[in-house]
Order: sequence, then structure tokens, then C-alpha cells
Amino acid sequence: MDAIAPETALARLQWRYATKKFDPTKKIPAEVWSVLEQSLQLAPSSTGLQPWKFAVVTDPAVRQKLHAAAYNQPQVLDCSHLVVICAKAPPTIADAERHVARTAEVHGVSVESLEKFRGMVVGVADKPADEASAWAARQAYIALGMFLTTAAMIGVDACPMEGFDPPKFDEILGLAKHGVKSFALAAAGYRVPGDKYATAPKVRLPIDEVIIRF
Repeated sequence: MDAIAPETALARLQWRYATKKFDPTKKIPAEVWSVLEQSLQLAPSSTGLQPWKFAVVTDPAVRQKLHAAAYNQPQVLDCSHLVVICAKAPPTIADAERHVARTAEVHGVSVESLEKFRGMVVGVADKPADEASAWAARQAYIALGMFLTTAAMIGVDACPMEGFDPPKFDEILGLAKHGVKSFALAAAGYRVPGDKYATAPKVRLPIDEVIIRF
């Protein structure tokens, strides 16, 4: 598979910004959205455990309820797709066993042959609940980054958001029955033409202040 040219990748990252104003009349085509969903599915995680779920909200009635719980931020209503990034609270031994079984299935080997790997995965899940939950939340942010980068590469606008009431979101979406809690949002769609923030210079520290070279 041919790699994306470095200058193209950099141009796409320069193009993206935390979109404040989405065009509510423009929806992400199904075939494009499928790629973004797969970017979440393909996100890496420690031991491959994938201690997350992603609630994709397109129902206007549900979005209206979430809007108030997101301090009335317009992106929640105006974006094409709203993704609620959720993490296992906490991941369980059953989750670990499921992952080992799935690994055996995909690789075409026996579960018994993965005993050493199983010990690693179970060890991650068999931590104190608060420690395991915090670990799962950190993993979920990796998936968020994967989603934002993929969106930029395929020309979809996105906005990562933490300005919302997680317990209220959990309640509205019934996330407890899925064993997860919400930690972040990603609104995705297409920017309003002429949004001044789209062309505003990015405020970033000089590269030599953020890269430590040895």
C-alpha cells in the first residue's frame, strides 16, 4: 500500500481545527462515516484489550437531551455525528477472557497456547477498580486521537470536547448497562464556510520547546 506523502499528511493536520461551527445541513456520507467508525475499531490499546465503547448519536431527540448536559454547546446539535468516547468502568476479568478468546479465534490458535498472554491481559484487568478505570480512560483517549487524525486525513471536520456533564450523559444514554462511562466527545461533520477559526493561525509552542532530543 502506498504511503501518504509526508507533505500531504502535514497539510491535512494543518487544515484541521477544533471546529466550533458545523453546517447542520451537511451530513457525512455513509461510506465516509464507515471509515471513521473503523478508525475507532482499529485504534491501538495496551495488550489490545480495547477497554472502550463508542456511542454514536445521530437521533435529534437524543441530541437535544445531551445538548443541555453539554452546557448548550452548538456542536452537539449541529454536527453530523456525535461520538461519545466511553471507557470500561472498570474493565473486568470477563473482558480479559473475551479478548484472549477473540485473539485465539483470529490467529487460529488454541486458548491454551496463549496462557502467558492471558496472564498479562488478566493482570491489567485485575487491578483495583479505580486504578483500572483510570487506565481504561487513558486508553480511550488514544482512540479519540485516532479518530481526529483519520477525520483530518479524509477531509471531515471534528471537535474534541470535554465540556459536558459525564454522569448526565451516562444517564441519558443508559451507559451503565454497557459497563462504561463517558469521558470525552467528538463532534464530526463539516465546517460552516467562512468560519474565522478555520483559518486562524494555530497557537502552538515552538517545536524545540515540545520535542526533547537525545
